[in-house]
Amino acid sequence: MLRSVGALVIDGLSMFEFGVVCEVFGIDRTEEGVPLIDFRVVGTRPGQAVRAASGIGITAPFGLDALADVDLVAVPATTIRDEYDPAILDAIRAAHARGATIVSVCSGVFVLAAAGILGGRAVTTHWRHADELAARYPELSVNPDVLFVDEGDIVTSAGTAAGIDACLHIVRRELGSQIATTIARRMVVPPQRDGGQRQYIPQPVPECTDDSLRHVLDWVLERLADDHTVDSLAARALMSSRTFARRFAAETGTTPMRWLTSQRILRAQHLLEDSDLDVEEVARACGFGSAALLRHHFRASVGVAPGDYRATFRARVA
Repeated sequence: MLRSVGALVIDGLSMFEFGVVCEVFGIDRTEEGVPLIDFRVVGTRPGQAVRAASGIGITAPFGLDALADVDLVAVPATTIRDEYDPAILDAIRAAHARGATIVSVCSGVFVLAAAGILGGRAVTTHWRHADELAARYPELSVNPDVLFVDEGDIVTSAGTAAGIDACLHIVRRELGSQIATTIARRMVVPPQRDGGQRQYIPQPVPECTDDSLRHVLDWVLERLADDHTVDSLAARALMSSRTFARRFAAETGTTPMRWLTSQRILRAQHLLEDSDLDVEEVARACGFGSAALLRHHFRASVGVAPGDYRATFRARVA
């Protein structure tokens, strides 16, 4: 049962992610049937301002001892650094050891990792930080594609708004779907989003330094709707199929057909955002041939169906 939450205030705090925690857990919504949560903003220097990443000062009214009996400890995003305040790490370890749930938002997972409570768990963070997290803590299983990872006593979320998803998930898990939906409605956000971070990650065309391959890539990008095979692309590059595939992989880090599929997906994303073409027309324009084939590859690559992607990212004309 979720009755109390302690939100940590750390130097370099990100205001949005901190605000997410406050919005979900810290507002009195008892008039709408939401149980009142004992919400505590906690820091190492109660009553003294801590400078957020934006330069704003945040004052925590509670000291770290206020985490001694809370059900949930929330660690919002903060600047990534080699060392964190040992007192904060000790407080997180103690809370975890006594059975409190710990949730991190975005880069807050680096604080949890520094506290040594993650072990070899599956975790996530903002996709831009995923490689750094994996490099610093190779024992972790870092999944950059999801919005959050629930490991029971530890929940880690991806970047920024994914903290909303993780916090509402905890509410749903501990207090039920009706309470989570009520809070989400007040926040004017979906109670539960589909898909993961993949739909928000830019997919640029890889650079290619090999002139003969670059010309083929440029030619294909102008003709994505056409049929292409490794043999036909190799012939255009005046190479054998084996040589072409080997040089292509060396230059782009992938196979010709995987690259072609990724570029068709990228073109489909642009058309779903910026055009009025229906899904069947988008599929033909990108070279998938049918809406069913587009849906298959699009969900595998982006994590959501084309229609859901369009509903999220469709450009709105004023």
